[in-house]
Amino acid sequence: MRLATFNLLHGRSLADGLVDPDRLTAAVTALDADVLALQEVDRDQSRSGHHDLTAIAARALHAPEHRFAAAVVGTPGHQFRPLTHDDDGHGEPCYGVGLVSRYPARTWQVTRLRPAPLRSPVLIPGPGGGLVLLRDEPRVLLAAVLDTPHGPLTAAATHLSFVPGWNARQLRQAIRALRTLPAPRILLGDLNLPTTPTRLLTGWQPLGRRPTYPAAQPRIQLDHILADPHDAHRLPPVTAVTTPLSTISDHRPLVVDLG
Repeated sequence: MRLATFNLLHGRSLADGLVDPDRLTAAVTALDADVLALQEVDRDQSRSGHHDLTAIAARALHAPEHRFAAAVVGTPGHQFRPLTHDDDGHGEPCYGVGLVSRYPARTWQVTRLRPAPLRSPVLIPGPGGGLVLLRDEPRVLLAAVLDTPHGPLTAAATHLSFVPGWNARQLRQAIRALRTLPAPRILLGDLNLPTTPTRLLTGWQPLGRRPTYPAAQPRIQLDHILADPHDAHRLPPVTAVTTPLSTISDHRPLVVDLG
């Protein structure tokens, strides 16, 4: 069983700044994941050609199960509003996370995570960048109970706040939500936290330790695959961990093989 998490940067390439669905398809196909968590995912956004990026990823993996969970309606960094219920934003541009599975899904669950209440300073690299006060966005946790060859598995995708401290609060909320779902449980995503704080905050076991950001020369691990230690023994052992360089995004995907 292969697990992967990938912050897509809405499918954009750093080489030319473009979003090409064929390039996205090739990048996801190369991962060959059985369960894939996606972050910074667009649906119906003009900047990504009005495509459903989660659906493209599912087709690339020949995965029958996939779902997109919007965190906001609108475009992050410009004009957006939080969702008021799961069906909000129908026909409007949305942004959030996705979960793709080659295994059947018994149930799906969405947990909404509130944004930090104040604007926070963020260092924007490159020309015209610098220290900028940004408004935080709502976040979302998308979980599915899957029927795998090794038995039922709860897998969840999320992308936490960039605001220090607030992301820790969201992470604890995500763990509480997952503990209500069947074991064993795995959390995949861009947590905007390095490995040690993530482990200390959750007590959960990292299944792969590799730097994932920035993509060209990774120095820090922001992307994680964590298992609840209470039932980690029910999972197959880890046989390989990789962070392949992709043609898209400013993050590297984290890929974990369970043998």
